Amino acid sequence: MNHNSKIKKRLVVLGAGESGVGTAILGKKEGFDVFVSDKGVIANNYKEVLKNFEIEWEEQGHTENKILNANIVMKSPGIPDKVTLIEKLHVKGIPVLSEIEFAAKYTDAQIVGITGSNGKTTTTMLTHYVLKQGGLQVNMAGNIGDSFAKQVAEKDAPFYVLELSSFQLDGIEDFTPHIAILTNITPDHLDRYEYKIENYIASKFRIAMNQKEEDYFIYDADDKMIVEYLVKHPIRSRLLPFSLTKKVENGAYVEGENIIITIDNNKIIMSTTNLALKGNHNVKNAMAASTVSQLLKIRKATIRECLENFHGVEHRLENVLKINNVQYINDSKATNVNATFYALDAMKSATVWIVGGVDKGNDYTELYPLVNEKVKAIICLGVDNSKIINAFGNCIDYIVETQSMKEAVEMAYKIADRNENVLLSPACASFDLFKNYEERGRQFKEAVREL
Repeated sequence: MNHNSKIKKRLVVLGAGESGVGTAILGKKEGFDVFVSDKGVIANNYKEVLKNFEIEWEEQGHTENKILNANIVMKSPGIPDKVTLIEKLHVKGIPVLSEIEFAAKYTDAQIVGITGSNGKTTTTMLTHYVLKQGGLQVNMAGNIGDSFAKQVAEKDAPFYVLELSSFQLDGIEDFTPHIAILTNITPDHLDRYEYKIENYIASKFRIAMNQKEEDYFIYDADDKMIVEYLVKHPIRSRLLPFSLTKKVENGAYVEGENIIITIDNNKIIMSTTNLALKGNHNVKNAMAASTVSQLLKIRKATIRECLENFHGVEHRLENVLKINNVQYINDSKATNVNATFYALDAMKSATVWIVGGVDKGNDYTELYPLVNEKVKAIICLGVDNSKIINAFGNCIDYIVETQSMKEAVEMAYKIADRNENVLLSPACASFDLFKNYEERGRQFKEAVREL
């Protein structure tokens, strides 16, 4: 007989952010002996939660002997695999999982998983909105709101829509969504993938690695990287592509002013002109969300209505105010060039563009045609703007440097004329001048309201 059967399994959680604390709560509920360890300082609201649940924690350092005796370790997506502590756990054969992998074991829910370089937040929120309006009991988690683990512990539901980053997918083993969406792939976060785009692509495709024939994979068929990868690495699930340029037999495509979605001869036709969210990329987000809704048997009228009413995500092409007939637009969530490409593409008139921040190895050349066509002035907002000035100095006459959001917005106010746009779409991370892209977006909105 096993004398250890009375001993609780030990769960160690590395990183006490939203996903870490959620995992600790779920672990406690499922009878684990839980220990939380954070290299930095734990935020006060999370400390309160850990105290309430009587979970042991430490901050500002990891005590190795309290970690290397774990049966299972959950690490926050922000901790790279290359860290010595993680390598020591691997050597000892202790499984290191992401919160998504851990939490999925404790729910029977059907999961819609959404990943991609851009568009995943909008697609996640839009999908959740349609399913909820369609009468399903559905939770939304992943990179949004309360963590997946916390929701499984405290308010489990039969359906989840999860926004998943490649870092979260790197930590899965058995996790499998019934419906997976891959919105697109553009070079981002390559610093974590040895600067090899193929490593990053493989990481995104982990979302489908455990899918079976009865599962579904919805993807952008206009994305060359995705299509080429699928040819070389076929997956088991049923493919439902969406496309702006070609007809597809099963999946979604655009014909004239209409989106046409077909699944097993069941068709739904929707007008693109009535979509609340403008721009081609939002047509794609709408196609992905509608395909899911169609699979989960939501009424066609409900799907149409939702797409006409959904006004999007804060800091993503968010209309702030019109002042003297100039539209101010907050797209602070654009932290890479591809996201900014979509933003500029959606501009219908001349635009004063506020850009800059911490550059993740940006290549600005793909923006040249759009900048030539739509941008009348560039306002740089970063500590080091030399790369932007070098990239666009020849095609834009008016480039200025600013050091604060207030200054950038006041400058834009002077330059923009009637019927033009002022667009904050930085194409960069925010950490040089702001805490995160949310704070950057909020400061923009405040500065605009103070004009």
